[in-house]
This record gives sequence, structure tokens and C-alpha cells, in this order.
Amino acid sequence: MPTCSRSKSTAVVVALAALVPLAAGCRPERVDSPGANVEAARTLRTALATASSASLAPAAAAATGSGWGSLTGRFVFAGDPGTAKPLVADKDTEVCSKAGMKLLDRSLLVDPSSKGLANVVVFARKTTRVKEATPPTVPLVFDQKQCEFLAPVFAARVGQPIEVKNSDPIGHNTNIAGSDFNQLIPAGGSTTYAPKAETGLPTMVTCNVHPWMKAYMVFRKDGYVAVSAADGSFTIADLPAGEPLEFQVWHERSTGPSGALGLDNAALKWTPKGRFQITLQPDEVKDIGTLEVPASAIGT
Repeated sequence: MPTCSRSKSTAVVVALAALVPLAAGCRPERVDSPGANVEAARTLRTALATASSASLAPAAAAATGSGWGSLTGRFVFAGDPGTAKPLVADKDTEVCSKAGMKLLDRSLLVDPSSKGLANVVVFARKTTRVKEATPPTVPLVFDQKQCEFLAPVFAARVGQPIEVKNSDPIGHNTNIAGSDFNQLIPAGGSTTYAPKAETGLPTMVTCNVHPWMKAYMVFRKDGYVAVSAADGSFTIADLPAGEPLEFQVWHERSTGPSGALGLDNAALKWTPKGRFQITLQPDEVKDIGTLEVPASAIGT
């Protein structure tokens, strides 16, 4: 009599038993609950996962890019900035109006010769890579003297120490909106502050003792932020290359939403929200040239 052998896979036995003729002398075995082939299922899942990863890898590599590049440019004001208005400094006048000097509104600083527009903020809205993983440990200095903040617009990286100084012979209170920093800085004193969170746009700094004092600070996690100098120039170094980057542009006096500086620049596809996009090549220093800021974009 022929001998019937059991297959390693119960499911295969069931299928064959249904097809083999009874004349062969093998009776189909009764299987109450066929078990799953665990090893085969595991192998299939591994193969599928490998194939999926392989198909996604080129897209991920293309999205992140490689290498580093720099962005530079210059803002100029295409209009008449007018005369800066004096501020009403009616407290501690022996210091705040020393030698008869008047404090002036510095919200619109234009270089008389070059027409360079100072204090324009430019930062990358989102990056996938950062060249320097940790913030610098050398403190930046944010000082106040003669009852005004010496830096009208100040930028730092999240976690970077900032020495908040008071070079006046009287006390000042430094209050950074949206943070837990609101401290009285005694005459000639200083304290250290390290920003804990990123700001979507620059945040206001005030002195509760002298209400005319005002400045702005901007903090970014990756440190890819710049404030234009007196001649309107700016540079952001070591940006991730090989991927699209979107930049936000802001100015205190901008007529755009929340200070966004909207320009009519088709080459950079500048948006009304004060944003433009570029892609840098590795080791490239991309100069976006001279950017004219019309009087209509700045409240005068």
C-alpha cells in the first residue's frame, strides 16, 4: 500500500489532498485549523520593507541635498526717509538728554550716501540641516546707554548666551516680550540670558522704567538669520545647499502683515508675505543683488 507523507506546510497538504485521486491510495487528512507559515510571512515582510526603502531613498536624498552655500544681498531705500522725529524723554533727563542731545526715532535708518536700509531682518524659515549642531558659547552683547538700546534690531541663535548690559549710571528694566526675561539691570551691571524658544518674527524689547526705549530681538534655532548693516548689506553663511530654501524678510516699519517686507521682485518670486525661495549650489556664494525698497513698502 502506498505511504502518504505529511508536508511541512499544513496548508499545502490540504490543497494537494483535495486534488489527488482516491485511486492513489492516499486519503486526505482532516485539518481542523491550518496554521500560518510564520517564517514565510516574516521573509515576505522583510522583502517588502526593503523594496519600499529603496524606492524612497533617492527622493529623500534629493530633498536634503548636500554641501553648504552662502546668501548675500543689499537693501536700499528708494525714497525720501524724511527727518527722524525726536523722542519724548521726560525722565532721568540728566542721563537721557545728556549735553542737550535729543533721542531720535530710529525705526527707519537710511544711510545718506548709499541709501542703504539698516535693520532689515532676513532668515531661513525652515531648514533640514545645520552645519554647526550646537549654538556658539561666546556671549553676544546687548547694551543700553543714554537711555536707548544700542542695537535697535538684534539677532541670536536659540541657546546662545546674551550678555544684557547697562552702561548707564541709572537702572534700566529690560523686558523681552514673549519670554520669561523681565529684569532690572542696575547701573553699570549686566546679566546673561539664553533664549529658550524660536521667534516666528522679531519680538519687542522695552524698558518699563523709560517707556520710550524700544528694540527688537529675533531668535532662530538654526542660527540662519541676519540683520542688514548701516549700508543695507547682509550675509547668511553655511546654509544647506542642494535643496529649496524659503526666506522671510521683515522690517519694523513695513506696511506688510506683521512687518513682512513685500517687494515687487519677479526674479525671486517675492510674495506679499515677504518671502522668497532659492536653491544654493555647494560652495556657492549667491548674491541676490541690490533690492530696492519703495517708500510705499515702508510707512514714512
